[in-house]
Amino acid sequence: MFEFAFGVDDLATTWITYSPLQEAVFSLRTRRHAAKYPWQRRWTESWEAEYRTLDTALLDALVTPRAWAPDFLTPRPTCQRPSVESELATIAGTPPETVAKDFAAAYRGDGAPMPESVAEALADDPAELLARCVAQLRAYWERCLLPQWWPRARTVLEADLAYRGRMFAERGAEGLFAELDHRLSWQAGVLRLDDPDPRVQALGGRYTPVAGRGLVLVPTLFALGAHTVIDADEPPAISYPARGRALMGESSPLRVPDALAELIGPPRARLLLLLDQPASTTALAHRLSVTPGAVSRHLSALATAGLLTRTRAGRSVLYARSALGDALVAGGS
Repeated sequence: MFEFAFGVDDLATTWITYSPLQEAVFSLRTRRHAAKYPWQRRWTESWEAEYRTLDTALLDALVTPRAWAPDFLTPRPTCQRPSVESELATIAGTPPETVAKDFAAAYRGDGAPMPESVAEALADDPAELLARCVAQLRAYWERCLLPQWWPRARTVLEADLAYRGRMFAERGAEGLFAELDHRLSWQAGVLRLDDPDPRVQALGGRYTPVAGRGLVLVPTLFALGAHTVIDADEPPAISYPARGRALMGESSPLRVPDALAELIGPPRARLLLLLDQPASTTALAHRLSVTPGAVSRHLSALATAGLLTRTRAGRSVLYARSALGDALVAGGS
């Protein structure tokens, strides 16, 4: 059991954001455990050819057989919506001794032998291995994830942030933590994380005072339950399964009820059905394979009619169904 103890002011420094670099690293889990992430299968298949042009031996070694990753590869975000370049710059500055320590901890905790090529590289020149990790992760991001996968993934993650913000506003910390994952519980100022993995339990319990450092909550599309970092000295962070991650697996055309299509037209009906979770104009255009301009015109009309709400999230505007929009969808189904 991991326990995070909150002082009087620590809730005020608890925040939620996603990490594109964490998603890149965790996405490598699908190569070892594809059956556990069915909503990602069509994506991983789509970039397989590009993946094989990279240093696959090194990339595969960044995740252990039981899906652990060295902590330095997933640094705790230091700002809202960090860029992958800023996060790669962070790991590029990792001390060589930390690289060696974190690789050893990940494979030791997993119980699996470290790949011989990684062990030799760590013994010869951990700084050079670190540079290779950064270069290969950047190439993997740019060639495999960024073109099509990331716009869709970012939409799901943004929707999760919007939902969690509403939960915190409406139900407070206890309601927020209860909604994140069944492994988490909140009582008397202590957030508890119970991880059933025997390898994690073998690490022993950990009591971590937040102590003014802030707790960062990070949604991910590649987790089956909430988990935290291996190193107890790292600042507190918890990754949890993003709400709506199964939407990544959508492949069949959206069925629009005839009554709803007749009332507001098929394009606007499709948008209204999609917006049970917040999404941006760009993300909706990607999902519908149309131009952002076409989507924008329909969104403006639906918002003017009171069927949608708008919320700014960083540089994007997220649209979601209003109560009136929910009622219209329910009545037209």
